[in-house]
Amino acid sequence: MTTDATGTGVTEQALASLQGAADPRLRELLTGLVRHLHEFARETRLTQEEWERAIAFLTATGQACTDTRQEFILLSDVLGLSMLVETVNGHRAPGATESTVLGPFHMTESPVRALGDDIDLVGGGEPCVVSGRVLSEDGTPLPGALVDVWQADDKGYYDVQQPGVQPAGNGRGLFTADSEGRFWFRTCVPAPYPIPTDGPVGGLLRATGRHPYRPAHIHFIATAEGHTPVTTHIFVAGGDYLDSDAVFAVEESLVQDFAETDDPSLAREFGVANPFRHARFDLVLERAA
Repeated sequence: MTTDATGTGVTEQALASLQGAADPRLRELLTGLVRHLHEFARETRLTQEEWERAIAFLTATGQACTDTRQEFILLSDVLGLSMLVETVNGHRAPGATESTVLGPFHMTESPVRALGDDIDLVGGGEPCVVSGRVLSEDGTPLPGALVDVWQADDKGYYDVQQPGVQPAGNGRGLFTADSEGRFWFRTCVPAPYPIPTDGPVGGLLRATGRHPYRPAHIHFIATAEGHTPVTTHIFVAGGDYLDSDAVFAVEESLVQDFAETDDPSLAREFGVANPFRHARFDLVLERAA
């Protein structure tokens, strides 16, 4: 088939080749992808050299992936795609916890821990307690809900980034809410940190003049029977980079005060020295359709 100078005929052939896909959603997704990719190439007049560099970049991105590093998720994050997917799929009931990006460091299973356990296995950071409840959208507690937690240490590193320095499972825990939907654990106040910049995504950030930093945060995934799981963070109020998160993931409702608390009886209850930092955060799940 002869094509015109704009390549419209190539686009038509590529789109027609997808019409035999048995899965209608796959057909829809690939049709949209091909249409937008071809239009991008036409709009920008993509050169052969630029196409080759793009292929080399994607190849290098795949080669940078390991069992403990997901460079493609990192790429998706810094392009805003991860947060966009969360946003377009995150229409939740009023009051339900807002979702945000999974991030590239949920690469290992969190160890099962008892309520109140300390997930900071190294120490040295500023101790804090995180507590809250897992609730249904109408405020009903969800006993037995699972709360998966992971975070960087007080220097901004995850355990998978420092094998041999941090013990496996540091900063991670899988907790089961009690009969009233409550959860609590001890940890250290996390630090802001740069996303990994030693791979292709780091090169992209440098080429575009962007900083790599994320504000201090703790990750959560909350699940409960009959409810839609939520993947979210809490961000440390007053910290750096809240207005310029490298992955565009900050939501105002997720910024929480890690308040200094002077309460000897509460400190004894949590098993920490007084005074201590305390963040309170409820995870509100939407009922599944």
